[in-house]
Amino acid sequence: MVRVIAQNQARAMNLPGRRALEIVGLGTGSANSTIRLVEIDPAGLGAGRRGPHVHHGFEECIHVLAGEGVTRTDAGEHKVTAGDTVLVPAGERHATYNTTSSVLRLLCFFPVSDIRPGTEEFVSWDSNELVG
Repeated sequence: MVRVIAQNQARAMNLPGRRALEIVGLGTGSANSTIRLVEIDPAGLGAGRRGPHVHHGFEECIHVLAGEGVTRTDAGEHKVTAGDTVLVPAGERHATYNTTSSVLRLLCFFPVSDIRPGTEEFVSWDSNELVG
């Protein structure tokens, strides 16, 4: 059965360096997808920057709704702006950062209903040490 999920019904996530709402996922009854709305403040405002992370066994699609930034991978930095979509293959370390003075808004898609079991967060780019 079709379900409409209003933004105010989304689950607020406590994630480093950004504000995130999980709109679709395991908690909303999804069997095969997760959608998150993410906002990253300009550098120096709000929470600290997120370290790199990797998704094992599934890719991530990041659509830039507003703002500008960079998606950093082990291969380099990729500039992104409103209207761009980034396809991050499974197993590739990455993180997206704001490079402007306005909020960077992203819509992130994953082809699994719960990304937590397959996601690892790293302390920094210079370390293979995992968070937690």
